[in-house]
Amino acid sequence: MWEPYKKGFKAYLQLERSLATNSIDAYLLDIEKLTSFLLENSIKKNPSEIDLKDLQQFVKWITEDRDLIQSSQARIISGLRTFYKYCLLEDISTVDPTTLLEAPKLKRTLPDVLSFDEIEKIISQIDLSTAEGTRNKAILETMYSCGLRVSEVVNLKLSQLYLDVEFIKVIGKGNKERLVPIGSSAVKYINIYRDTDRKKIAIQKGEEDILFLNRRGKRLTRVMIFLIIKSLVKKAGITKSVSPHTFRHSFATHLVEGGADLRAVQEMLGHESITTTEIYTHLDREFLRKTLERFHPGFQ
Repeated sequence: MWEPYKKGFKAYLQLERSLATNSIDAYLLDIEKLTSFLLENSIKKNPSEIDLKDLQQFVKWITEDRDLIQSSQARIISGLRTFYKYCLLEDISTVDPTTLLEAPKLKRTLPDVLSFDEIEKIISQIDLSTAEGTRNKAILETMYSCGLRVSEVVNLKLSQLYLDVEFIKVIGKGNKERLVPIGSSAVKYINIYRDTDRKKIAIQKGEEDILFLNRRGKRLTRVMIFLIIKSLVKKAGITKSVSPHTFRHSFATHLVEGGADLRAVQEMLGHESITTTEIYTHLDREFLRKTLERFHPGFQ
């Protein structure tokens, strides 16, 4: 009964939203959970017949019967909202039953941020006498300099480098392209790696344009980047919880604390919405007060 709607929704996510496969699978799983609930409770309704009460019962079902944590509940409800946005666009429904559906209130936990000195300390643990060391130095300098997602750094291509003008082209979520400035230190170590150790690798077919390669001539995995960072953090004696995303988070935080315009930070991070970028602005009150004193006429 719901199969044609699921197929249409999948096509919408692929073609109109240009989402990655993992994101599409997650959305479809949300709708699968809803149809499982309908089947289990003998509710024979199509999307246009579902009302708020049905969805409230569904949320209760995933909370109590499936014992889902709040963040998972919130994600499923977000998936339902996206599905009904599609239904309205395609005239499958005339009313959005998710409008008044309440998601659980989530406590926003902010990840650890590294200071510039801590980042320097982590990078200084790299052994530059090894081929992997030169590559790893280039990777971490690039991640911090450009605020890249781990998926963006492992897929970075030689053809996306414009190092003579200190820019790189990044392919982000939904295959969206953006140009990001890159610092001179990152440029220096990319050039060293590209012109020396990378040339000694037997590159596998199809990987010729990938910048960062493993010893077998293939692009690095996301897990490999995580393990490299984990090892360096341990050597540096830093006890914070550090992942590849910590470098991106620190990049954005340092920019905003330095007075960068939030729209510029949004552009560099590749965020579709400014509200996503605002997560990175967990600034202390003293910084906010100084900003007001400097720019707000009422504080002069």
